Amino acid sequence: MSVMKIKEIVKVDGKGRITIPLIIRDTLDIREGMSVLLIADTDKKELIVSPISGVARLCEIEVEIEDRPGALAEIANLLAKHGIDMVITRCTSIKRGENAECLIVVDISRSGVSSEDELRRVLETAEPIRIVKVRPLQTK
Repeated sequence: MSVMKIKEIVKVDGKGRITIPLIIRDTLDIREGMSVLLIADTDKKELIVSPISGVARLCEIEVEIEDRPGALAEIANLLAKHGIDMVITRCTSIKRGENAECLIVVDISRSGVSSEDELRRVLETAEPIRIVKVRPLQTK
């Protein structure tokens, strides 16, 4: 399976807006009136743009996990088992072989999980997780 990457340079206008080029909007199926999730990584000076469906119920998960091979896969499998869609995942090793921290944005709209508290309880069962925080992300 090949991954297509499209690169475009755009200018920021006086109000801080950018125009997403048509080829990218078409490829990602971004339409007028749709919500997009923006995540800024201040360390990398990077901005992630992810289209969000109108029915999405997004939650932001912050976890401190054991830094070992397969730890993130265990969390991903647990989320998948509950029908939870991972939208964005960002993990960083804090101390190699000891702990890492992850930011995970998930969509629970089509899952068996009905609330942020229930999602937190599900995640607390995962062995590699040491600390978990869950909060809702509102689409505008």
